[in-house]
Amino acid sequence: MLQEGELKLRISMASAFVMLAAGCASAPPWAAGEPPVFVTAVIETVVTTDPAVDADDPALWADARDPRRAVMFGTDKTDGLYVHNLDGSVRQFLPSGALNNVDLRTGFPVNGRDMVLVAASNDVGFGLNLYLFDPDTLETADWGFISTEGWEPYGFCMGRRADGFYLVANSKTGEIRVWRVEAGPEGPRAAMVRTLRVGSQPEGCVVDDAADALYVGEEDVALWRFDFNPEGASDPVRIAAVDGQRFTADIEGVTIMRDGANSYLIASSQGDSTFPVYRIEGDDYIYLGRFHVAGSAEIDAVTQTDGLDAWSGPIGAYPDGLIAMHDHADAPHRGQQNYKLVDWRDVRRALGIE
Repeated sequence: MLQEGELKLRISMASAFVMLAAGCASAPPWAAGEPPVFVTAVIETVVTTDPAVDADDPALWADARDPRRAVMFGTDKTDGLYVHNLDGSVRQFLPSGALNNVDLRTGFPVNGRDMVLVAASNDVGFGLNLYLFDPDTLETADWGFISTEGWEPYGFCMGRRADGFYLVANSKTGEIRVWRVEAGPEGPRAAMVRTLRVGSQPEGCVVDDAADALYVGEEDVALWRFDFNPEGASDPVRIAAVDGQRFTADIEGVTIMRDGANSYLIASSQGDSTFPVYRIEGDDYIYLGRFHVAGSAEIDAVTQTDGLDAWSGPIGAYPDGLIAMHDHADAPHRGQQNYKLVDWRDVRRALGIE
């Protein structure tokens, strides 16, 4: 655990690195908005078999029985799905084609066993790729494909309610579709149960299972909340607007971090490479500040983040959780995008969260 003096030193070094990296630039990208605090990544992914990984969206998992057993899934928008160990190395690759967003839910019953259901949007193949991850062997297998019959799924997330598991996909037209999914005798069986809409292109989304709420980022407009109950109201509630202060277009990844009794809504402000954080208090959202993932001597800075995910609680060597995010241009591997992972404790301390 970092001591206060060490933390301040890391934040100071990160800030200095960002200013140095800016070189002759007149101002950092967030100069017009609220200044962020600085943290650094503790892990980054590396793919040695492909020099041009087109990364987009991550999803974290840890074994509740032994949180040291953990992996991270990451999409490649050209080639398929990577499964990474928490040292950043590749554990497995599934050549599923062009995948955009990925999410997962644990405890999915298949033939009397609880598996991890992993799913991703396939915007080129017009459908959803489904996988089963075995929590005992840590192996991932293709499980099936759900066609969206010519409708292009773009952003994607998953949810769980008392009545089952749900797949959520949105399109560039602003339409959001929700399917209930279960294991059939020959593979996945899904039925569409609901459609929702925002006014323009969305992508990032996350379901807060505990609160029965769906959050959707309409890229150039706002972050919205929907009632996730299929029988609930369809009108969205605006959480935050793209205002050039806290959010600079696009709003991309959206995730939730749970820490004790508190839940935090985190999103990526792609236009200035920052991450606004809100504490959820019922129907209120308390803005706590935003952070930027600066470079360190070991790992470069995060820029133009797309996908974002959080794991709440112990995962690997991190007792309070991790945040994973896409990095548009990994250094020194220019041309290969990747994922960075940040210790939630560093974010919490940098923002002064009690």
